[in-house]
Amino acid sequence: MATIFTKIIEGEIPCHKVAETDEHIAFLDINPIAEGHTLVVPKQEINYFFDLPEELLHSTMDLSRKIAKAIDEALNPLRTGVIVQGLEVPHAHLHLVPLYKERQVMALGHNVEVSEDRMEELAQKISAKVQL
Repeated sequence: MATIFTKIIEGEIPCHKVAETDEHIAFLDINPIAEGHTLVVPKQEINYFFDLPEELLHSTMDLSRKIAKAIDEALNPLRTGVIVQGLEVPHAHLHLVPLYKERQVMALGHNVEVSEDRMEELAQKISAKVQL
């Protein structure tokens, strides 16, 4: 059965897309722990991040770096943090989390409220800065 990420990739479920390549899609997390929290997801459905083939792992990290730089430029956090937990959806993915203060909680489940309009605004701001 297809994961929720595969359904997003196939356009069955909408998302606030930040970037897309032949191998990846990046979109805002619907349960963000900070404004601009973005997921980078390989389109190939593989459960465990560290089971990604070497080339796909490298391209995932390369795209993640480009998106983190776009987040930094668009939203001006102190920096962008990374989480690779992989338990919430059985489809490899990486979380990019803007850090706005030094002791910001960076743990999944510590969600912040972000309106639908603000999510769209954030996605557009980040997407405009992504250099593929």
